[in-house]
Amino acid sequence: MQTLKPPASLPDTQIRHFQPGSRLEMPSLKPLWESRELLYFFVLRELKVRYKQTIFGWSWAILQPLFTMIVFTLVFSIIARVPTGEIPYPVFMLTGLLLWQFFTAAFRRCSGSLVENGHLIRKVYFPRLVFPISGNISCLVDFIISLPLLVVVLAFYRVMPSPNLVWVPVFVLITMLTAFGFGLWLSALHVRFRDVGFMLPFLLQIWMYATPVAYPYELVPEWIRPLYNLNPMVGVIDGMRWALLGNSGRPPDVWLLYSSLVVIVALTGGLIFFRRMENEFADVV
Repeated sequence: MQTLKPPASLPDTQIRHFQPGSRLEMPSLKPLWESRELLYFFVLRELKVRYKQTIFGWSWAILQPLFTMIVFTLVFSIIARVPTGEIPYPVFMLTGLLLWQFFTAAFRRCSGSLVENGHLIRKVYFPRLVFPISGNISCLVDFIISLPLLVVVLAFYRVMPSPNLVWVPVFVLITMLTAFGFGLWLSALHVRFRDVGFMLPFLLQIWMYATPVAYPYELVPEWIRPLYNLNPMVGVIDGMRWALLGNSGRPPDVWLLYSSLVVIVALTGGLIFFRRMENEFADVV
């Protein structure tokens, strides 16, 4: 009778040990770095699943903002006659719309990432931050794909980009961190309270009305601006227009520091809250 030998153990360099830490600390970056290959495959999976069995495939990243720009131009420029100065309304609209759609897509993906991947959370432990991060990165890819549409519209209306173009990555980064910071709060809450999934579309709709996407900041009454500026996306959208168009939007000033502080508080609090709830995800999801 042949005796079966146990399999040889793997070298230490091929073994990854992950374990949850304290509930009151910030998530460690070391496990995330060790899970970078896993993060890459999750991003790749997000992109493949999103456009699986679609006729237009990646073209939807351009078609969605294009159709939205056309509808908003008809409603706000032709019917409502919203003033945008010397900038054609489609150009004004698209410079804010692309960044806003990136924010909403990243916010949605981050907020629902844990519930959508509950089957994986229940099976094995690895850094749960991989899910919201992968959702944000995949939406960034969509945003980059949609940028040629902006180039075509600027060329069609003969609008030369501003020399402030170097600031664009800064506003994109702030947008990504905003979606990630607020999304962490909702992703952890979504595991326990599925009402978040029903609330999210309504929240984003109200958020868009409270952001100068379809109208200029100057139309907002003076008395409400202090409350209005609590929305970090107000400064980001205005800053994006300033970076691309120069004479439209507000240049970086105290408002950029203000928006950055709001984002830092939301991101820091979101990370701590996510870490505090992380040990319960597998039991509840």
